[in-house]
Amino acid sequence: MHSPITGTAAGVPFTALPPADDGAAQLIVTWHMLDAPRSDAAFAAALPMHDLPAWRVHLGMPMCGARMVDGSMDAGLELMRKDPLMSYLHAFVRQAFEEFPAALESVRAQLPVDDGPIGVLGGSLGGAVALRVLADTEIPVFAGAVVNAAVRMRSVVDLFPGDYPYDAESEKAVDGLDFVAKADRIAAHAPLLVVSGELDHPGLRTDASDLVDAVGERAELLSIPGLAHPLAEEPGIEPAPQLPPAREVDAGLTSWFRRHLADAGPVPSSA
Repeated sequence: MHSPITGTAAGVPFTALPPADDGAAQLIVTWHMLDAPRSDAAFAAALPMHDLPAWRVHLGMPMCGARMVDGSMDAGLELMRKDPLMSYLHAFVRQAFEEFPAALESVRAQLPVDDGPIGVLGGSLGGAVALRVLADTEIPVFAGAVVNAAVRMRSVVDLFPGDYPYDAESEKAVDGLDFVAKADRIAAHAPLLVVSGELDHPGLRTDASDLVDAVGERAELLSIPGLAHPLAEEPGIEPAPQLPPAREVDAGLTSWFRRHLADAGPVPSSA
């Protein structure tokens, strides 16, 4: 088993896990949770997908991991307290989404990955980034997957205490992150696996099921017994031993992406 490779792609920190032969292969890109595991390195340890013959490149979300301010999550938590939607949830998804094309180009320049369709995976808020790639871009994707994802951002906002004071701007922002409403675009882009912990927040469980129903025959739902919302123990910043429910998620993701890797086509011999 190879050691993780760390680096930066167009300003975005990443943790990359090579395939077993360490050579040219297809690419799967991930975005981690803001719950544990809340860094690219920790997400790579929780969901390494070691048996896949592909590069797994885990990108860092804004203000997490190597991007923390003064080595802590305090600055991000202050944004959450200021405005959980516009300063935190929406802002983080927008930044991660907007910086992805340049990061993808940089990853391809640094690692022996092919230039064909990619796989995308996101957990929790990172799931919203993966779903935006599927719904709002034409980047070729051979398969997508999300785990305990922010499928409808309004449901995530509802997890915060009090009634959120929506206005015209925030209504537009939250509706733009409703991926059940964008299911047709997702279905036209790539097959999707929706992983949902049976102990996740009830609203998020409902949204996961609604997304699968709306996407239709190109989507599958995988329910994981005993899995709440996080995939790792706190503090979730450094790599940690894989928990049993995360191991089940990892196996499901490995099987899903392996099934669809052939759709990405062969890696060119010059790669």
